[in-house]
Amino acid sequence: MDADAIEEGRRRWQARYDAARKRDADFTTLSGDSVEPVYGPRPGDTYEGFERIGWPGEYPYTRGLHATGYRGRTWTIRQFAGFGNAEQTNERYKMILANGGGGLSVAFDMPTLMGRDSDDPRSLGEVGHCGVAIDSAADMEVLFKDIPLGDVTTSMTISGPAVPVFCMYLVAAERQGVDPALLNGTLQTDIFKEYIAQKEWLFEPEPH
Repeated sequence: MDADAIEEGRRRWQARYDAARKRDADFTTLSGDSVEPVYGPRPGDTYEGFERIGWPGEYPYTRGLHATGYRGRTWTIRQFAGFGNAEQTNERYKMILANGGGGLSVAFDMPTLMGRDSDDPRSLGEVGHCGVAIDSAADMEVLFKDIPLGDVTTSMTISGPAVPVFCMYLVAAERQGVDPALLNGTLQTDIFKEYIAQKEWLFEPEPH
């Protein structure tokens, strides 16, 4: 990337950073040295491939979603939870939120992670054991019953069947009367993590 493009990107970042709300906190090293809000090529430098790194708060988001990083807001702390059926997990979520939880993180059971219904013969013995069983939009609606999805951030560790499960989440929100544009959270679609660590993948890494 040439120097002019880099400087234009820095100006865009600076404008967003200056306009954003920042926390009143100490941003220094253990030695007391000030930590700059962003680091990058020096003015006038070229940097081959910098478009793959970019600036905080802009595509390709390799440096975070926010121009301020954690100076604006800290990360959301969520309790990873899910077990049994949707109704049981819903009770757990309400308890988490009532006790100060800042968001929800859905743990799905193995059949759901593998894209199978609970009554599939291959699901026998695994339904609701290591997470919550979600087979339909109706299940998702029960999972978040009386939890305002427009006000709560939700993380879903689902990977393989992420698209249909996310669609179920959208339906649950719409049935609550929540505009999908107000939804916030994280949808994990990392089949590499499933392939390497959890061993629950629907397809090999290459098609992903």
